Amino acid sequence: MVAQTPDAVDPEPLLAAALGAATGCEHADARLVNTRTTAQSRRDRTAKADVDHGEAAIGIRVLRDGCWGFAATDDLSTDAVTRTARTAVALARASAATVTTPVELAPEPTHHGDWHSGYEIDPFAIPSEDRMEFLEWGSALLLEHPSVQHTDAALLAVAESVAYADSHGTSVRQNRIRLEASFTAVHLDPSGDFTTLTTTAPPVARGWEFLTATDGTWPWQQELSELPELLSAKAAAPSVEPGQYTLVVDPTNLWLTIHESVAHATELDRMLGYEANYAGTSFVSPTDVGELRYGSELMNVRADRTVEHGLSTVAWDDEGVAAQEWPLISDGVLVGVQLDRSMAAAAGLPRSNGCAYADSGSHTPLQRMPNISLMPDPEGGSVADLIAGVDDGIYVVGDNSWSIDMQRYNFQFTGQQFYRIKSGQLVGQLRDVAYQGRTPDFWRSMVAVGGPESFLLAGALNCGKGQPGQTAPVSHGAPAAVFENVNILNSREEAGS
Repeated sequence: MVAQTPDAVDPEPLLAAALGAATGCEHADARLVNTRTTAQSRRDRTAKADVDHGEAAIGIRVLRDGCWGFAATDDLSTDAVTRTARTAVALARASAATVTTPVELAPEPTHHGDWHSGYEIDPFAIPSEDRMEFLEWGSALLLEHPSVQHTDAALLAVAESVAYADSHGTSVRQNRIRLEASFTAVHLDPSGDFTTLTTTAPPVARGWEFLTATDGTWPWQQELSELPELLSAKAAAPSVEPGQYTLVVDPTNLWLTIHESVAHATELDRMLGYEANYAGTSFVSPTDVGELRYGSELMNVRADRTVEHGLSTVAWDDEGVAAQEWPLISDGVLVGVQLDRSMAAAAGLPRSNGCAYADSGSHTPLQRMPNISLMPDPEGGSVADLIAGVDDGIYVVGDNSWSIDMQRYNFQFTGQQFYRIKSGQLVGQLRDVAYQGRTPDFWRSMVAVGGPESFLLAGALNCGKGQPGQTAPVSHGAPAAVFENVNILNSREEAGS
C-alpha cells in the first residue's frame, strides 16, 4: 500500500549524516521528503495535460544559541548532506547576533514508527491511460446532454513520503496519498452568456478506490448524470433580489467558510503577526482564548490530525510531535489555538499540538492548520429536515469564489447552486447569490446544525502560507447549518457597479 516515489533512497545514512554534522546545537532535525505528483486534464473530448513529476530533497534545521538555521539539498549523497548540515549550523551561528528573543521548543516525547494514510489502491499503480479514461468517461457523460456545450475535467494525485529524525532520538517514517478529481460543465446561451456547474466531490486522503467505489463513498455516476439538468435550470434561473435571508448552507459550501473565517483566524502565528507581510493576521487575540464568543452555543469546532482520510492527518508532524485532536471552539466560545513547538513554548504551554508542516524537503516547517471541523448536532437531522424548518430562505450548495480581509473578519462567499426556500420547500434555483458578513456575527447567527447524516469531510489541497510560499492540504468537515438574517448581495449587479 506504500506508494512508490521516484529516486527512492535509503534515508537512514542521510539522516544520520545530517544529525552527526549538526554539532553544538540545542536541537537538530532532518527531513527527507520524496513527493510524486500526477496531473491530468481534458477539455471536451481532447486530452490537454498528462504530467508525472517527482522530487526529493532533505531539509536540515538546527537551533543554536536560540536561533534557527536551515539549509536543504536535492543532492542525496552523504557528502552533500553533511555539507548542508554544516551550512545550517553556520547560518544559525551567524544569525544569533541579531536575536532579541531566543527561540525555545516545547518538549516532546521520543517517537519511533512507520505510518501510512488510509487508502486501498495506489493511484500511481493505475496506468496513465486508465486514469485518463476516467476523465474521458465523465466528460462524455456530460457532453451527451444538449445543455452542455463544453467540459473541463481534471485529476490530481500526490504521493508524499517523509523520513524524519532529530537529535533527541525521534525517528519516524510516513507515507500519504491524496487525490482530487473534478468535472465542470459549460452551457452557452444564444446571447453568448455562459453558465458553469462543477462537481462537488471533495479532495480526499484516499486512493484510486474513491473514483471507482460502488459503496456510496462518492456517487460519481449519479452526480454526473444529474449535473446537466441542474446546469440547465441554473442557466434559466432568475437573479436574486438583494436583502436579508435565512441561509441553509450545505457542507459542500460551508467547509470553505470554516477554512477562511475559523481555521486561519485561530493560527497562533497569525495572531502574533508572524504572517502579517503575506498571509495576514487575525481579529482574534491570544487573550481571547476562553473569553471570545465566536459563535452561537451550537458552534463546536474541533482540530484533529488523526481523523480517518483527513488531508492533514498524520501520525507525527514535521517537528516529530505526535498527532492529536483538541477543541478550538466549545459551545460558541474560543477555547484553543493551533501551535507548533516554538509557538507553544512562547505561549508558556507544556506541549505543541502538532501543527508543523513543510510541503517539501527544500522548505522549513511552518505552523500549518490541522483538519478543522464544525461538529454535527447528534439530534440535528438531515439537510431536508433543516430546509423544512425554514419559511423563507436560500439553500447554498458547492463552493466558488470568495473574499476575506487580512484579519479574517469581513468576508463574502458565493457558491455553485442556490435554491429558493418557501414554506420549507425548494421552489427553484437562483443566480448571482453572494452572502456577506463579519466572522463573529455570522457564526453567532447560526440557529440550527445538521446531524451526522449531513456531515461531509471536504477541504483543499492548496492552502497557501509563508515566504517563500508553501501549500498544504487540509480537510474541513461540516454538517449543513442554518444562519438567520444573512446579508445577500447580487454578485452580477455588484460586479457591474
